Amino acid sequence: MTAIVSPQISMAEFSAPTTEHEFAQNFAQLKPVMNRTEALYESSRCLFCFDAPCIQACPSGIDIPQFIRQINSGNDTGAARTIYEANYFGNACGKVCPTEVLCEGACVYNLQEVKPIEIGRLQSYATTQVIASGQHLFAPGADNGKRVAVIGAGPAGISCACELRALGYAVDVFEARAQPSGLTVYGVAPYKITNEEALAEMAYLQAQFGYSVRYNSPITSRAELTALEANYDAIFLGIGLGKTSSLGLPGENQRNCVGAVEFIADLRQLHHQITVGRTVIILGGGNTAMDAASEAARLGAESVLLAYRRGKAEMGAYEFEYDLAKGVGVKGLFNAAPVEIVGDGYVAGVRFVRTETVAGRVREVPGSEFVQACDMVIMATGQAKQTGFLALIPGLEVDGKGRIVANAHTGQTTNLKYFASGDAWNGGAEVVNAAAEAKLTARGIH
Repeated sequence: MTAIVSPQISMAEFSAPTTEHEFAQNFAQLKPVMNRTEALYESSRCLFCFDAPCIQACPSGIDIPQFIRQINSGNDTGAARTIYEANYFGNACGKVCPTEVLCEGACVYNLQEVKPIEIGRLQSYATTQVIASGQHLFAPGADNGKRVAVIGAGPAGISCACELRALGYAVDVFEARAQPSGLTVYGVAPYKITNEEALAEMAYLQAQFGYSVRYNSPITSRAELTALEANYDAIFLGIGLGKTSSLGLPGENQRNCVGAVEFIADLRQLHHQITVGRTVIILGGGNTAMDAASEAARLGAESVLLAYRRGKAEMGAYEFEYDLAKGVGVKGLFNAAPVEIVGDGYVAGVRFVRTETVAGRVREVPGSEFVQACDMVIMATGQAKQTGFLALIPGLEVDGKGRIVANAHTGQTTNLKYFASGDAWNGGAEVVNAAAEAKLTARGIH
């Protein structure tokens, strides 16, 4: 007989927000922008290492000691230029990058058990100042007479567009949604960056480089691709990943069983108008699962349970992300694999089976099934690759995992008209990776 486990209900850490003000309080920024005094103090702590490990740890190779020195000397504009010359998403990355495991994780202060320099916040400080001033740091290059179509206005697409404009190309960006910046507006937890901050950076870049963006313009057919091929010298694929991957569980179509990608996208746009269940189960062990769990708790859920089929140490999420979720009351359920979403049209629970890891493989424990009661399930089970769309492009190869096959140095695909970077190529990484790869690919197009 299957045991039914009811969640232990306690007072929620957060009350459900009913106004924009309450939403902002519940989702207060983890890395608020520094004021001038804070920036001067923090920048004065930097040792300006000659062989700075923080630079090596940054996927975009920003000269971190240089921009920190510029901040400390009062040259905020120069600091912003140093950042943006390496990473067009400099402001967003200062907030959404996992700096704890990248630049700040490599800071030499960690060796002395001293708090590392807050590099991300200093980066956001300098770029916020220049965005607010409207001062242009860049301009389009001399027109070279060539045109490039960019599909997708996310970190990869916009970064590629900026670099191409600097090289003198005319660039048209085709974006399926109503707003630019991809994940930073539609996929990042609201406590990491606000919509206003993300969109301000996009407007700042477009005003300088002058690329055009056609919103609500999805490219979905072979006929549309044929038209692009006829009218442009090259086509850049910055399409990212697709919807939440299905596990194929019985009951996945129950009401209140949603994908984490879709849940976060709705939350980013609707804020306090989103409601969650009283008792929520998150399926998954990656960073998106941690975000979804933290968000459910901040929306007022009384019980949030993070369920993962392997052990805690085997989770793909960064440790600091799990700590953040625990800090808002999220509980963990490990070595439990979901086998069914239980309910009668509306989610009532999840049937799990206990697991154990043997020689690196997950094995179910016979006779260990149980049902964990809940009234909402959020599936953070990865994102599907956009193989259906990619199949419309003749000669374009994908690997066994559905990732675009492209030259690592130039970004050119097996269809020589097309170039690619970002999640569609790397399978899913950070915003900074997409921005850095696309900048390199723009040079490959050139």
